[in-house]
Amino acid sequence: MMRRLIPAVTLLTALTALTGCGGGSANGDDGKLSVVTAFYPLQFVSERVGGDAVSVSTLTKPGAEPHDVELTAGQVGQVADAGLIVYLSGFQPAVDDAVKQNGGDRGFDAASTVQPLTAEEADVHAEEEHGGNDPHVWLDPERLATIADKLAERLGKADPAHAADFTARAAALRTELTALDGEFQTGLANCARRELVTSHTAFAYLADRYDLTQIGITGIDPETEPSPQRLAEVVAAAKEHGTTTIFFETLVSPKVAETIAREAGAQTAVLDPIEGLTDASADYFSAMRANLTALKLGLECS
Repeated sequence: MMRRLIPAVTLLTALTALTGCGGGSANGDDGKLSVVTAFYPLQFVSERVGGDAVSVSTLTKPGAEPHDVELTAGQVGQVADAGLIVYLSGFQPAVDDAVKQNGGDRGFDAASTVQPLTAEEADVHAEEEHGGNDPHVWLDPERLATIADKLAERLGKADPAHAADFTARAAALRTELTALDGEFQTGLANCARRELVTSHTAFAYLADRYDLTQIGITGIDPETEPSPQRLAEVVAAAKEHGTTTIFFETLVSPKVAETIAREAGAQTAVLDPIEGLTDASADYFSAMRANLTALKLGLECS
């Protein structure tokens, strides 16, 4: 009995040692403000706004599916020691728990900085609600710009000496994001169809921003298996709207999308929710512009 208890006690002791220093030095070994981010889009914004005044790390490895990420004891320690933790509540339960238990007042919740879509607004563009609210706010460039502005304010409080620099970088990023938004508005203004058939409903914010109608095969969780009834409904909708392209994403198997495409007489193409990058040479802007190219081809936009 005692031998069974020893590993548990050892683990508890290790976690206590890792998390007990929360609220300690906010700086890394390089003297910069240590910023821990939950996944790629928040890492991108933190790096762009923080610049050389911060040291940014992420809890989700490149190429990993972030929804179901589990944290190691070492990563919990990162959260405890960070000067600022940038996360999106409701998206990664393990991260939410780590911030609640070890983050103190150093958590920056990006979800709290932007106006979310109401259930009614999301339903207009998803046709059916499958699996709760869409957290993918970063697919709307204007909302991402707002997150950057609010992050600059929070970084300025953590590091007042660089507050003006954070504000300036956020303003520069907003200019770039506004330009990107203009590219989408122009590129998707005149399309043969506006129905967007996707492997899962990750694109409500993109659809809302650019007046598209999302038809999701599955819900927010990409691992959910669609029922035969849902597959039949999506095939019928694709045929009704003359859909020529079924979109699937980079971090999830394309098999279901390929099945729908065969049944509907359509092709498949990648539409990236930009939860994480698999190409080290890519970034948010290049991924979004690749999405725009795919949408223009798939929706036959002129």
